[in-house]
Amino acid sequence: MAPLKADNVTHIVIHCTDTPEGRHTTVADVDAWHRQRGWACIGYHYLIGLNGEIWEGRPLRYQGAHARGYNGVSIGICYVGGKRGGKPADTRTPMQKLALTELVARLRRQFPGITHVVGHRDLDPRKQCPCYDVTRE
Repeated sequence: MAPLKADNVTHIVIHCTDTPEGRHTTVADVDAWHRQRGWACIGYHYLIGLNGEIWEGRPLRYQGAHARGYNGVSIGICYVGGKRGGKPADTRTPMQKLALTELVARLRRQFPGITHVVGHRDLDPRKQCPCYDVTRE
């Protein structure tokens, strides 16, 4: 895994797990999915659970594997959910929204070079993730 240089971090990229609303999903689950794809470990730096738990994924000292072309300049955050009735939807719970807001604020203080907070779909138009308009919110 390549190192993530703190001075290079300019983006936070928000993702969803693309799992049904309300389905409990853990870091271990996502780590297993990503290892099945041949990655060294989970590609996101953080995962936000249904109750607003913030779990660490890939250590921040390493580049993520979550947004092709942006991994060297970004921190990846993923919330559990993103599907309702088999279709993409903003399924964030109130606790997830609060946790996401607090985590983004903390990371922006920790990495003052962050100038962009975007959804994965903002960087790759083929994606619907994270199923809401991050830049508007």
